[in-house]
Amino acid sequence: MKKLISKKKPAYAISEQLSEYLTKHGRNIKIPIYYDDLLRFQGSVTIYDSNGKDTLWIRVYYTESERDEIEFSLKRMYSILHSDGSDSLLPYLNIDSIDFCTFGNTKPFRVKVRNILNDNYIFLYIKKADASRIYGLELEHMLSPNHINFLVHGNSLIEEHISGIPGDDFIEHFLDHCSEQDKKEIAKEFVKFNERCFVRLLGDMRAYNYVMVLTNDFDRIQYRIRAIDFDQQSYEGNLKVYLPQFLKENNKLVKMTLDLLQEESIEQYKREERSLLAKRANSENERLKELMDCMRADVISSEEKIKQLQKSLFKLTGDIRFKKSKNMGEILQSALDFIVRNYKNENPYIIGS
Repeated sequence: MKKLISKKKPAYAISEQLSEYLTKHGRNIKIPIYYDDLLRFQGSVTIYDSNGKDTLWIRVYYTESERDEIEFSLKRMYSILHSDGSDSLLPYLNIDSIDFCTFGNTKPFRVKVRNILNDNYIFLYIKKADASRIYGLELEHMLSPNHINFLVHGNSLIEEHISGIPGDDFIEHFLDHCSEQDKKEIAKEFVKFNERCFVRLLGDMRAYNYVMVLTNDFDRIQYRIRAIDFDQQSYEGNLKVYLPQFLKENNKLVKMTLDLLQEESIEQYKREERSLLAKRANSENERLKELMDCMRADVISSEEKIKQLQKSLFKLTGDIRFKKSKNMGEILQSALDFIVRNYKNENPYIIGS
């Protein structure tokens, strides 16, 4: 069976137009440390989980002469990302650990920053900047229920940690212990997450690339699925890559959804999510247009993959705009236009529809 997802996705440089967009919206600012600075570690140890399994992360160490400078710069980075960027916060911060991931495209560093006054801590990530991921982060910020906090400078990308239970961990250890009603809520959220990823062309949502967020809400628990990996934004040509339901790591969720939800309910939840996407696209119209202008002028996939996706979406929707799309930016623009147009046509209460 042919693999759905390419084994290795190339990193795409940030174009001048995208850089100007990031600067305008406060994402592109000077930072005190770069990704390459952290690569100068002198030693490391493997990190294992509670079951003794290799996590594919290593804890890195630096020479004494470099450690103080690196830790001071990381504290300042935290202040820029989470506060006003002043140094007044620095005496109360400690860098507990710096970890390096040996797996994945962006080879991220994970930094644990602790407030010594109350022992609260937070993680931030420093990665190689990749245009695909930046488009994915911005689209998540505008088109999903979630706000994303990140900064870019040069070849470095700094992201805040997205909290939640890793999807694969939740499916393996928690899902079977959920009540029947909770499983129905999770199934509903999976349908909506599946539709959201598809419409905005966010690929590779295997279980370890999203987290499950649980929120107590009166007498129930609210479940939400949040993407945490955005490298596969509008890259692959195979349509199924953008639908989490076709990824084998999600098979248990797919089976549960089909067992618990009627077909009419599934279609209703899909319509609800498309309506929410259309509303968000309308409310973020100006900023979204600026981002899509950058994306339409950019190269973030191969000609072969573009043609494959273009044909599949035209066959699925019958919309001639997909057939005329020349790159991934134009394909995504056509997809967003498609749901906004349908939302306005189907909703008689919208003024001007």
